Amino acid sequence: MRISILQADITTREVDAIVNAANSSLLGGGGVDGAIHRAAGPELVAACRELREARLPHGLAVGAAVATAGFRLPARWVIHTVGPNRRAGQTNRALLVSCFSESLRLADSLRAASIAFPAVGGGVYGWAARQVAEAAHDAVTGFGASHPESALEVVEFVLFSAEMEDSFSAVFEQPR
Repeated sequence: MRISILQADITTREVDAIVNAANSSLLGGGGVDGAIHRAAGPELVAACRELREARLPHGLAVGAAVATAGFRLPARWVIHTVGPNRRAGQTNRALLVSCFSESLRLADSLRAASIAFPAVGGGVYGWAARQVAEAAHDAVTGFGASHPESALEVVEFVLFSAEMEDSFSAVFEQPR
């Protein structure tokens, strides 16, 4: 797998799947969630409503992932995952790692060759940049080791700030 770290707008990435740092309702919100919903168009919220009615009546669980079409985005799919809200007392790091791991697993099951992640949990949910980067690193490393035949070739971390980009670069470049 080739890993790229960049500061950019995730809604413009030409990858097979982008990951949405969603809330459990899947119906849009602020930050990257709102940006993805706006860029994808009203079809995305309609698809998310259908998911809620058919499979997720109580919403998407923290650490889980589910996919929809990308609609008006360049990406074919949107993989929605709900990070733990540290500010609300959800401090279980394993759930943060699970957001990345489950998104990778789902992308692989879709036969995606490329995926772009935001800093899940790193915005209003209050996780420090380094904590998010370390969780992402652990998930990617674990996934690569356990899925050597995966179709995933490119993993991008598309970040909203220079601080987040620096943290990811530092974590992914240091020997662990």
